[in-house]
Amino acid sequence: MSLLDSNESKKKLSHIYNEISKELFGFGTTLLRVEIDKQIITFQAKHRRSPRSAALEGEAPALKLEVDFRMSLLYKKRLRERLEEEMGLRIEAVLRDYDAPTLWAITNVILLESP
Repeated sequence: MSLLDSNESKKKLSHIYNEISKELFGFGTTLLRVEIDKQIITFQAKHRRSPRSAALEGEAPALKLEVDFRMSLLYKKRLRERLEEEMGLRIEAVLRDYDAPTLWAITNVILLESP
């Protein structure tokens, strides 16, 4: 599948990313941009703060960090599975960084190069 700057591909990628957010957190992102550059798909997303996350931040900050880390791992796993299943992508790696204070997440999906 050729992804190169296809608006339909970007819409589908955005939909999948947002659906995973809804599944894991109960709501979608407030801002989402998708960029495709050769073998790398980049998602720039601003997430919403969950009430549970805000409560943990005040009561158990170390636990909140652990939960954020684990949820990020789960997000990457689900994103990989869905992109492979629904879009037929061959993925080498999914890299994600989430900044809890600002609610920004940057996710890079590195595709395997075609033979």
